[in-house]
Amino acid sequence: MKINITKRQSFSALFFMAAVLGLTSCQPDDSIVNNGLTNDNVDASFTITPVDGKVNTYKLVAQPKGVMKSLWDTGAGEFVGKMEQEISLPDAGIYTIVHTAIGAGGGKATVSKDLVVATSDPLKGNLVQGSSFTTAADQAKWTVLNLSATGAAFWSFANNSATIHSSGGWAQEGIYQAIDVVKDKEYTIDMKVSSPSGSDETWLEVYAGKSVPQSGVEYKDNKVMGLSTWDGCAKAGFSGMLSVVGCVKNDKTGTVSNVVKFSESGKIYLLIRSGGNTFTKDGITISKVEFRGK
Repeated sequence: MKINITKRQSFSALFFMAAVLGLTSCQPDDSIVNNGLTNDNVDASFTITPVDGKVNTYKLVAQPKGVMKSLWDTGAGEFVGKMEQEISLPDAGIYTIVHTAIGAGGGKATVSKDLVVATSDPLKGNLVQGSSFTTAADQAKWTVLNLSATGAAFWSFANNSATIHSSGGWAQEGIYQAIDVVKDKEYTIDMKVSSPSGSDETWLEVYAGKSVPQSGVEYKDNKVMGLSTWDGCAKAGFSGMLSVVGCVKNDKTGTVSNVVKFSESGKIYLLIRSGGNTFTKDGITISKVEFRGK
């Protein structure tokens, strides 16, 4: 009789423990809010210092105490950076530098500072005309390469940017302009690219070739960089500089690189071509197109 009582007591205890554990395991993850693990007083302060010997180059230094990750934005979209980040701003202007510091438990804080760049770097000036697409005159610097006979793909200009739209079904369209380059000089190409939604079987490719673009002919001369769902980017929404969010390899280097060099001086064509099978309903937008001496 005593043994039976002991068994019942043991079963009762086990049942009670299981019930408690079950209730605990069913609690949502956010039930530990305000448990003291989240740092709500993250310090995002940082300093900006010119780098000696480098034109229009600056060192951003974030205070590190309690900071696990630094996000920076110099005006072209937020990116994950280092506590000490070197940036180059070739063009004169006023830039708002934004630093977001992330601490324990996801706590975050943001601090911004204005940086005045008095003069442009004469060796790294932007060779692209109408790079901002702001005015009709800017937009006229670009020539549309007609690749969609039905008009299923087309470019539109608004809000200091250009957007490629496509109804899918492999429709595509391009824009380009001529640029004069110097033999054996290295150049970098970049632009801000964005779309709030992703695509499938879609690309945006950037070329810098000597071949003259021809209407109705898919341009393939010297691919430099781009987006490609086959290579793993643009499947979901994105925003940032193409050199950061892009994944297409440079034809010359075989790596993801935005650096180009030419074997002779003369005219080349900077061409942007985009399209796809299941294209984002929001289009892909480009702005701040750059082609600079390195």
